[in-house]
Amino acid sequence: MKENRSVLLGMSGGTDSSVAALLLLDAGYEVTGVTFRFYEKEGSTEYLEDARDLCRKLGIPHLVHDCREMFRTTIIDYFIREYMEGHTPVPCTLCNNYLKWPLLRQLADERDIHHLATGHYVRKRMIDNYWHITAGADADKDQSFFLWGLPQDLMQRMLLPMGELTKTEVRRIAGERGYLKAATKKDSIGVCFCPMDYRSFLKKEVPAGAIQKGKFYDEEGNFIAWHEGYPFYTIGQRRGLGIDLNRAVFVKEISPSENKVVLGDLKSLEKTEMRLKDWNIVNPYTLLNKDDVIVKIRYRKQANRCTVTLLPDNTLHVQLHEPLTAIASGQAAAFYRGDVVLGGGIIF
Repeated sequence: MKENRSVLLGMSGGTDSSVAALLLLDAGYEVTGVTFRFYEKEGSTEYLEDARDLCRKLGIPHLVHDCREMFRTTIIDYFIREYMEGHTPVPCTLCNNYLKWPLLRQLADERDIHHLATGHYVRKRMIDNYWHITAGADADKDQSFFLWGLPQDLMQRMLLPMGELTKTEVRRIAGERGYLKAATKKDSIGVCFCPMDYRSFLKKEVPAGAIQKGKFYDEEGNFIAWHEGYPFYTIGQRRGLGIDLNRAVFVKEISPSENKVVLGDLKSLEKTEMRLKDWNIVNPYTLLNKDDVIVKIRYRKQANRCTVTLLPDNTLHVQLHEPLTAIASGQAAAFYRGDVVLGGGIIF
């Protein structure tokens, strides 16, 4: 496909993708907007109407792609399954790497559109002939943690108009251009299909009786108290346990087969290594067997130095230079050097 000025922009109807459309048009691109129907809480399609209305005002084509069934089987069912197996799922990471961006590429290819764009707060950089995702200019909105799994051919086609901007600047642009609804829209928080409490979501989704009360134990195997069911707890959790021991305790282990949750002090949760599956490395030479790599297992407020090696079974071993707490099966781990994403994988 020959490079051209056409771009397919993922439009959620929110502030970021709306301003992305404005900036791409300003830069001379031929923009086509597409809105993915992933999940609609209580059947609301306001986001769809907002995206369609903005495209109409801008005079650009707007597509709607219904992938609710795919989202259900790929993301929601996975989310439920992981919690029922005692793991901590990462739906936003999977959605971006295996659903949203690949779908954008598929639809663009079908229409001979070269570039792909979204409202993500990230940038990209060519380093040693490899494209890398790098952190966005707005540290509070940076989304690079979620994009470690994208292939080179896709990254080469990405346009990222939000990368150099802060959220405050984006809202100002929307307001100054007269798009007041886009300028004042609230930011989405958490997982789109259960933004507040995943426990209530699980209760509605799993069969009646699938989640039963069980027992909290200490590290010596002594019974402490009853809990509401192991899927309602995650490794490292402190709040919401429903018990008062006059000391801080954290979820250390979860046993689905026994419906058992083991509690311990924070020190007992420390680990100095972990292993990853389903990994992606941008350039093995810059990541493997280096001692200056940073690993993150949380979106914010955590970064540890580590050394990563490839094992004979094709999994990654991560040796932490300092202990890290709350490492849980199912979580994502992303590798950085400075603001550059080197790769990532899923903890098991």
